Amino acid sequence: LANAVRALAMDAVQQANSGHPGMPMGMADIAEVLWNDFLRHNPADPAWPNRDRFVLSNGHGSMLLYATLHLSGYDFPMAELKRFRQLHSKTAGHPERSEHPAIETTTGPLGQGLANAVGMAIAERHLASVFGDIVDHRTYVLASDGDLMEGISHEAASLAGHLRLGRLVVLYDDNHITIDGDTALSYSDNVPARFKAYGWNVVKLGRIAEDCDALEAALNAAKQTTDRPTLLVLRSHIGFPSPDLTDHHEAHGNPFTVEQVARTKAVMGIPDEPFWAPRPLVTAYRKRAMARGAVWRKAWAARLKSAA
Repeated sequence: LANAVRALAMDAVQQANSGHPGMPMGMADIAEVLWNDFLRHNPADPAWPNRDRFVLSNGHGSMLLYATLHLSGYDFPMAELKRFRQLHSKTAGHPERSEHPAIETTTGPLGQGLANAVGMAIAERHLASVFGDIVDHRTYVLASDGDLMEGISHEAASLAGHLRLGRLVVLYDDNHITIDGDTALSYSDNVPARFKAYGWNVVKLGRIAEDCDALEAALNAAKQTTDRPTLLVLRSHIGFPSPDLTDHHEAHGNPFTVEQVARTKAVMGIPDEPFWAPRPLVTAYRKRAMARGAVWRKAWAARLKSAA
């Protein structure tokens, strides 16, 4: 599944000759674990009120979201992935909330998505205080180095810690890369210390972006931390596993060449064919996502009926 996300991201950006392939590739395993094992959602009802929220604060990596939604069975067919960043397609470079009910927020202005997510977490806590356990969803955020450089993210993180928003989990894509080069050019914050000072639960996970079992354990632990928000610091690798551009700033905002795509697919051990997503894998993944979504939606509807 993670390799399918990587392949789709490379191919869509390469075909559009525009976009950001590196982040979706480096965070593909993160997305697979989160969407397959943790995010409560329902592809048959994207606007289900008690769904978990997923905010892509580093919205330039939108192919990560589109590929995951496609694989999960949402209304993002392969034809739309092939029209990535084209006029009037469903797959804009930086999609807005109004484009599709499955898209909560993806943001171009860095830091804004994290601030939006804090607002969503505040809304969830307020609604739960009024309506009880018919409101108990979580808000998950994928945020980048660039997000945490921006002032708005500092203010929002401070407020989230102060309000002890225990259902907010931020996955920090700490890939050490900006569009100009290494983050060391302009950034030397001690991010874990800063978030601890804000009152967050901070977990440093090292090189975990490709370690699905360790990430699953960390997310399970985050769910048990209910008295404060959680920051999971993931030492990720932009463009992974490209033999040419892993950990290179050229993977940030430039399409791979045809040759670079072919070499990366060879490393992954998948066919060198455009928009690779094997049908048995996709069918099984969608079946599971649909079945679990229906169970969650039905259980919530029963709670809602008993509360009426």
